[in-house]
Amino acid sequence: MENSVQPEQELEKHDDLIEETPPTQTPEPASAEKKEDLIDPVKKLKDELSEAKDKYVRLYAEFDNFRRRSSKEKLEMIQSANEQLLQALLPVADDFERAGKAFKDRNDKEAEGFFIIQNKFKKTLEQYGVKPMESLKETTFNPDLHEAITQVPAPNEKLKGKIMDVVENGYLLNDKVIRFAKVVVGS
Repeated sequence: MENSVQPEQELEKHDDLIEETPPTQTPEPASAEKKEDLIDPVKKLKDELSEAKDKYVRLYAEFDNFRRRSSKEKLEMIQSANEQLLQALLPVADDFERAGKAFKDRNDKEAEGFFIIQNKFKKTLEQYGVKPMESLKETTFNPDLHEAITQVPAPNEKLKGKIMDVVENGYLLNDKVIRFAKVVVGS
C-alpha cells in the first residue's frame, strides 16, 4: 500500500514542476487574463440572475392565471349543477301560475294558503338566481330570448315582428337563458 502512494506523490511533484512557468515569461499577461476571467463570471452570474428572475416572474404569472381559471371553473360548475335542478322545477312554477289564475277570484283561507306557498316558491327560485323573463306583449321578437311557436297575421303594420302572446314564460339563471319564452309572433 505504501508503494502505491509514493508513485502518485512523485507524479504530482513532477506535474507541479512542469506547470511552473519558466523565469523568462512575464506574469502580466496572466493577470490580464485573470481580470477578464473575473469580469466574465460576474457578467455570467448577472445574466443567470436576470434569466432566473424572468423565469420566476413568468412562473408566478402562470400560477396566478391557473388559480383564477380554476376558481372560475369551480364557480361555473356549482352554478351548472344547480341549473339542471332549477330547470326541472320550472314546470312547477308554471303550474303555480296556472293555479294562481284559478284562485284569483277566491278569497278564502285555501286561496290564501296557496298564494303563500306560491310566493315562497318564487322567492326560493330568486334566491338561487332564477328570474322570470320579461316577455311583454308588443315587444320586438328576440331569437336570443324567445322561441316562436307560431305566427299569426298582425292586425296592423306596427305589430309585425312583435310578440302577440306569451304561451310559456322564459327564465334566466344569473343572466343566462335556461328556458326560452314560447311566444306567438305577428307576421
